[in-house]
Amino acid sequence: MEQSLYEKLGGQEAIGKVVDYFYNELVLKDETVSKFFENTDMEKQKKHQTKFISFALGGPNQYSGNSMAKAHKGMNLQPEHFSAIVNHLHDALAHYGVSESDIDTALTKVATLRDDIIYQ
Repeated sequence: MEQSLYEKLGGQEAIGKVVDYFYNELVLKDETVSKFFENTDMEKQKKHQTKFISFALGGPNQYSGNSMAKAHKGMNLQPEHFSAIVNHLHDALAHYGVSESDIDTALTKVATLRDDIIYQ
C-alpha cells in the first residue's frame, strides 16, 4: 500500500514545522502578501493551516475551519497573491528536503482551491 504524502512528509508534526517556516520566514517577510495577516492571530492561523495542509495531503480530517471561499471573503486576493503563497509553500517544502515530484503533487492539490480563494 502506497504511503500518503502526509505520511511520507512525516505527519502533522513535520507539516507544522513547514507551516512555521512558511509563515515566519517567507509569507510574513513578503510585502506582497504580509499585509493580509496584519490583524491575524498567527498561532491560530498556523494551527489551522497545519490541519488543513495535513488533510489536503492525505492525513486525517481535523480541519474544522471555514470553507476556502468563506475564509477569504472580502480579501479580494488577486492571482499574484495566490502565486506568491504557492511559491512560498514550494520553498518551505523544499527547505525541508521534500522532493520536487512530491512538491508538485502538493501544489497541484493547492491549485484546485484557486477559484475559491481569488477575487472573493
